[in-house]
Amino acid sequence: MPLSIGMLRLGRTRVLPRLGRGGNQVRGYDTRNCFGHRVKAAPKIPVKEEWLRRREAQPNLWRLVCAYRDHGHRVADLDPLQLTPSSPLPELEPSSYGLGGSEAETILYPTEGLVHGHPHQQAPLSDIVHHLKNVYCGSLTLESAHIMDMEEKEWLAQKYEETKSRPLSEVNQRSLLWEMVRSQTLDNFLGKKFGTLKRYGAEGAEAMMAFFQEAFSSAASGGVSDVIIGMPHRGRLNLLIGMLHFSPTALFHKIRGNAEFYEGAPSVGDVLSHISVSVTLEMGEEKAPLHVNLLPNPSHLEAVNPVVMGKARARLLSLGLGEYWSGGESDEDGGGKVLPVQVHGDASFSGQGVVMETLGMASLPHYGVGGTLHLVVNNQLGFTAPPDHGRSSHHCTDVVKMIGAPVLHVNGDHPEEVVRATAVAMDYWMKFRKDVVVDLVCFRRWGHNEMDNPSLTQPTMYNVIDKRPSVPDLYSMELESQGVAEEGEGKKIANSYSEQLNARLKEVDSHTPSNETLRDRWEGLEFASSNITVWDTGLPEDVLKYVGAKSVSLPDDFFKVSRRLERSHIAERLTSLETGVGINWATAEALAIGTLLYQGFNVRLSGQDVGRGTFSHRHSMMVCQESNSAYIPLNNISPEQTAFLEVANSSLSEEAVLGFEYGFSLESPRSLVLWEAQFGDFFNGAQIMIDTFVSSGEAKWLLQSGLVLLLPHGLDGMGPEHSSCRMERFLQLTDSQEAGPDGDRVNMHVVHPTTPAQFFHLLRKQIVQNFRKPLIVASPKIILRLPEATSSLQEMGPGTSFSPVLGDETVDPKQVSRVVFCCGKHYYPLAAHRRELGREDNIAIVRLEQLCPFPSGAIHSHLARFPSARGEGERMTGVRNGRE
Repeated sequence: MPLSIGMLRLGRTRVLPRLGRGGNQVRGYDTRNCFGHRVKAAPKIPVKEEWLRRREAQPNLWRLVCAYRDHGHRVADLDPLQLTPSSPLPELEPSSYGLGGSEAETILYPTEGLVHGHPHQQAPLSDIVHHLKNVYCGSLTLESAHIMDMEEKEWLAQKYEETKSRPLSEVNQRSLLWEMVRSQTLDNFLGKKFGTLKRYGAEGAEAMMAFFQEAFSSAASGGVSDVIIGMPHRGRLNLLIGMLHFSPTALFHKIRGNAEFYEGAPSVGDVLSHISVSVTLEMGEEKAPLHVNLLPNPSHLEAVNPVVMGKARARLLSLGLGEYWSGGESDEDGGGKVLPVQVHGDASFSGQGVVMETLGMASLPHYGVGGTLHLVVNNQLGFTAPPDHGRSSHHCTDVVKMIGAPVLHVNGDHPEEVVRATAVAMDYWMKFRKDVVVDLVCFRRWGHNEMDNPSLTQPTMYNVIDKRPSVPDLYSMELESQGVAEEGEGKKIANSYSEQLNARLKEVDSHTPSNETLRDRWEGLEFASSNITVWDTGLPEDVLKYVGAKSVSLPDDFFKVSRRLERSHIAERLTSLETGVGINWATAEALAIGTLLYQGFNVRLSGQDVGRGTFSHRHSMMVCQESNSAYIPLNNISPEQTAFLEVANSSLSEEAVLGFEYGFSLESPRSLVLWEAQFGDFFNGAQIMIDTFVSSGEAKWLLQSGLVLLLPHGLDGMGPEHSSCRMERFLQLTDSQEAGPDGDRVNMHVVHPTTPAQFFHLLRKQIVQNFRKPLIVASPKIILRLPEATSSLQEMGPGTSFSPVLGDETVDPKQVSRVVFCCGKHYYPLAAHRRELGREDNIAIVRLEQLCPFPSGAIHSHLARFPSARGEGERMTGVRNGRE
């Protein structure tokens, strides 16, 4: 008889809505394909018939227009330092298309339908060419030749050409001046007050403030509720203190060597250029709320990119917008509520592999976020490496051609053009929900940081930089000459802001960091304690049998599953559930996930081939052998089901995918998020994510994560590269105590379970416990099907829990003279060898299931059971625990 979901709620309510009807999220089954995703087609934008006729009538002129659209960016005036030479392109010569000569001034050509934004409906060829040069070869240009959808290209060209000629209002001009001058003033103030500070200022790239101002404004007016930003160090403090309203007092407090977190916080903090903020802005006259989250940034450039995407997807789901992104058909898709923004450096954007991995997820099922807005702060320099040493491509943005993303290149000396570029980018993002890039070509007034002397390696470049005025000063003079700004208005803004900063500096001594952690979706959770806690994760047997049976239930007679699965997977599972014994690893995992779903907690399982499982053991996603359609039984436990399993078969990426799941876990603390490596050692492709986020995120930024890493481990005939999950590396990364016993407060939990029941309890404990910690699981390979490595439903029943140490219950403690400690699969050959020796009466084998936090108390308790072996036991554990 079906059970009531209310029996299992444990006082909790669901946090996320259903993950979606499309693809492999369907309650019934999907008849499209085994991966079940259908990306919404690009909007159809037919070209006007009149335009097509004019192009047919003027084919050579149309070819010239297309040439400017495709090649104009190659000779555009983008370098504010004027150090980049350009040569004329034959593709842009009218003579290449049979145009010019004496007819250049005498024949009037139609402009409508050929070029957009031209002030006249007819014009001579020379005037049209002049217009095209201004639009595509000036300080702003569009690169879109690599876009394959012709209607999309047509829409983009029209939008760009019309926006290019659109002037800014005086209100917007003055607001832009205000933001840039404040940015410059902050850099000058910090340079004066803290002369040795590495602030990584925005000097030379102040026009990035135009990008953010326009992006935020367009987002708010377009109905966006959340902006999630990943940004490196360059200009980060300027954005924080400026538009994101981070407290200058808190910044100065940190600069003077004080902690950024409240007293007693379980954190050591991070460097100044990694500070984050979460703030709700009021945009426009309507005061529209826009929540902006600038994520913390590690020193590894571009590593934050997939974290942004993961957090954005989780946020979309938490807003109830998951159906569209999973392939739903409704036009009311709810898209555009969350804007992911990634800020890059030019050298890192073309040099770091995680950029390509992250871009590769842009349109993948279960990883899409409806497009990302990219800003490249193009210093034309990577530390000391010039572009010709840092990339093999023409532009640093050429990597985005792999996903057909348009690029707007803009000269950083022209902030109004930056506004136009961003406006076009935002219009494109809102129309197509795809990635788009703004390439801000600027310069770096100082070296990599303010203490660096760049003239040692770039003397010519810095000879030019040292002699030129700043971008805000140039813009201030421009507005004064236009009569938009009063004479000396820029200086007045700077003086006023300097006074404000001085006032905030005087407040540093009285500043006390506030405790604003664990809010919103984290409310009710706590930071881990200094003890190793035990959580009751067992459930009634009838519940386990019901959920277990549902885990292999098929929708109807028309869904033809593989006969092999019928015999080896479905039948064996049902038999073990009926008898209550012989529960294997896959069944225990399904019971853990299924019961969490039944209780209202979503689960996301991500990685390469996770639906089936690398070792063909999981089969959480069934595939019809006739229609190739997919079905997830655990998404059909009950008609009242409110939580769902998202099976995300990933691309062949480790670093970006793991970063994505980490970001997802930050946003969804009450979802179980698992990433499984295809083989245990494959995590090494994601080592940067593990080092800079997973193992250290809480210590640096007070960000908890309950992400689970499943790493198949064991030398089982697969060769040296497919065998070890390198547990020693994870143990080296833990902050396990050296001068006292461990508690749950360690930075990561590292386990090596040997029974399906233990694995069941571990997965459920990740959600049931009142804190979140990354869980590193050295998961099995050979144990998956080992007959001895099975469990009973009784071991998962009420009152049961995960045991950090599994004692030996098969021996008489009084007869034991020797205690053997082991981990993992070694228990099973050791137990078999003990039987062969006939020593089952006096040798106890104790399994260490948890390596961090190290269960010293549990070890002592187990050793106390064997009085005859106590002396030897004390010698074995005394090195670590004698201090107790």
